[in-house]
Amino acid sequence: MRADARRNYERLITTARTAFMEHGTGASLDDIAKRAGVGSGTLYRHFPTRDALLHAVLRDRIDGLLAHADELLAEPAADPETEALNAEAALGRWLRTYLTGAGTPRGTSTVIIEAMSAKWADTGLGAAATAICDALGRLLDRAQHAGAVRAEIDPRDLLRLTNAIGVAAERTADPGAYADRMLALLFDGLRTG
Repeated sequence: MRADARRNYERLITTARTAFMEHGTGASLDDIAKRAGVGSGTLYRHFPTRDALLHAVLRDRIDGLLAHADELLAEPAADPETEALNAEAALGRWLRTYLTGAGTPRGTSTVIIEAMSAKWADTGLGAAATAICDALGRLLDRAQHAGAVRAEIDPRDLLRLTNAIGVAAERTADPGAYADRMLALLFDGLRTG
């Protein structure tokens, strides 16, 4: 990429991040191009769809979320008596981190729910949703094998439920507190005992 094209690309991502934070994931792409000081054609050359731009804006957050799952999974296994508690706690910490990121920009949870469908499979957001679901699946599998979480729970269903909490939390005065309350209720349903 030429230096001027690279600058435009970076400026578009920075401007889009700000616009999405201010107006949610439905922010006007033409407004983003204008605010970035480029034409709409330049925006569409770099990002042919809104989803391509959203993926570029969310890429660092998604990468951080996947790395967080790897860190939690790399923690040494506890003795058998406390492994169930540790596995459940790791799953809970990851879901809380996920929801914190899904709340900003507004609409991110809805975007991830949509990206989980088959029609998005060949897109950057579809691949990101698959990677997120896989990371969640590994944490869930650990908690299931430790006996902390019911065996019939599917990671895709759990991710959809978590995103539903994120969508609902966006519409409350205190999204963090609401998400924590809903996760506590969710875990009451997930536990084996």
